[in-house]
Amino acid sequence: MNLLDPAERTARGAKLQAELTGVPTADPATLVQASWRDYIYAEVWARPALDLRSRFLISMSSAACASDSAASERYVRGALSTGKLTLAELREAALHTAVYAGWSYGDLLDAAITKVAAKMDLAPADYAPIRAAPWDPKIRHQEGSASFKHNMLFGGPPPQTAYFEGGILNFVFGEMWNRPGLDQRARRWLTLVGVGNSSSSTPIRSHVWSAMASGNASREEMFEFVLQYAIHSGWPRASVMQGAILEQAPRVEKGLPFEV
Repeated sequence: MNLLDPAERTARGAKLQAELTGVPTADPATLVQASWRDYIYAEVWARPALDLRSRFLISMSSAACASDSAASERYVRGALSTGKLTLAELREAALHTAVYAGWSYGDLLDAAITKVAAKMDLAPADYAPIRAAPWDPKIRHQEGSASFKHNMLFGGPPPQTAYFEGGILNFVFGEMWNRPGLDQRARRWLTLVGVGNSSSSTPIRSHVWSAMASGNASREEMFEFVLQYAIHSGWPRASVMQGAILEQAPRVEKGLPFEV
C-alpha cells in the first residue's frame, strides 16, 4: 500500500492556490478555508486530465452563476496572470455566460473582469461589434440555422416563436457562436455550465452530446468537467450532468445522432 502524506498535500495545495489565483495563500482560519487548499487546489486542480485554460473557464462561469464575485475575481486574475486567457477572451466569456446563464450572471462575471483588469492596470480590450453592417432578416435566419447545425451537429428550430427567432437563431447562433473572440472548445465549457445550472434536461443532454460529437471534448475530459463544475454548482447538479454524459457518450462513440 502506498500511503499519501497530508503535509505533502497541503504544500501542493498552497503552492497551486497561490499560482492559480495570483495572490499569496494565507493560512486558513476555518475548516472550509482549509478545504480549498487541501482538496480543491491540491486535488481537483492538480488532476492532469483537463487543461488549466478549460478549468479556469469552467470555474469562473460556475462561480458567477453562484453569485460568487470574489471567486470569479480570483479565477479571472489567475487566468490573466498565468496567460491562459486574454482580457479580450474573458470579455467574450462573459457574453457567452450571459446567454446561457442569464445576463445578470454575465454582468457579474463582466464586473469581476473589469475590477481585476483595473487592479492589474490593463488596457481595455478591443472587441468586434455584435454586427457591423445592415442585414436581411431572412438571411440572418439562414445564417443562424446554418450555425446551429455547424455547432450542434443536428438541425435547428424553425423561426416560429419569439424564442426561436429572436433568441436562438437571430442572436445565440446567428451572432454569438460565430464571434471570432473565443474558440469553440472554450464556448462548450461555458455552455455546459449554463445549461447545467438550468437543470433543464433537453439542453443538458443536447449540449453534452454536441460537445463530444464535435470532438471538442473527450469522454474523459467531460468526466473531469463534472468534478470541476461541482465545486461551485454542488454535487447534486453535477450528478445530473454526470448522468447525461454516461447516457450520451456511448451514443457518440457508436455514431448515433442526438435524440430528444
